[in-house]
Amino acid sequence: MKTISTQTNWVRPPGPVAAGLRIGLLGGSFNPAHEGHLYASTLALKRLQLDYVWWLVSPQNPLKDTTGMANFTARLAAARKFAQHPRIVVSGIESELGTRFTVDTLARLKRRFPQLRFVWLMGSDNLIQLPRWRAWQTIFASVPVAVVARPGTALSARTSKAAQTFRNAYVAPDRHFSVMPPPVWTVLDGKRNPLSATLLRGSGLAKTSHLW
Repeated sequence: MKTISTQTNWVRPPGPVAAGLRIGLLGGSFNPAHEGHLYASTLALKRLQLDYVWWLVSPQNPLKDTTGMANFTARLAAARKFAQHPRIVVSGIESELGTRFTVDTLARLKRRFPQLRFVWLMGSDNLIQLPRWRAWQTIFASVPVAVVARPGTALSARTSKAAQTFRNAYVAPDRHFSVMPPPVWTVLDGKRNPLSATLLRGSGLAKTSHLW
């Protein structure tokens, strides 16, 4: 454990680390990065008053088949080229931390950057399959969790095992969400708002009907 802690301390921050900064964490394979990732990130930045969103490009998602998966270096480079937003930071920090599972990544990020306020971001489809993740209940106990509604899974996500297990921890989206003590979670659903959809199309992010 001492060796891991020492190695973690040498990991460079992917972005600003001033005390109190509110950082959304969006993990995934990003194979490739697309408009839906931008949509989820900008929605969280706005609704939760986050300072930055870090895209955590996974070296290899344990739940995903490697067939058709581009190599880590290529995915990371493509995501950095795609994410042209001043408050989105694309990072391969999981490869430096040596983590494969979200619960481990969160633990080491919190230990390495105790001055930051982290929020875990995920799609509603991932909330449904969350019980397949390692120590998934510990994820909820570690940081606030914001679920971005995704077409076709928004309703079923609200009745999923994870949602039911933590039903008493649900709160409406709030600008103070990132500083609320976990377990706490919320749902971000801006796609169904015509005004938000118009802004999204006007910004050039929604080039296709596929959102995350």
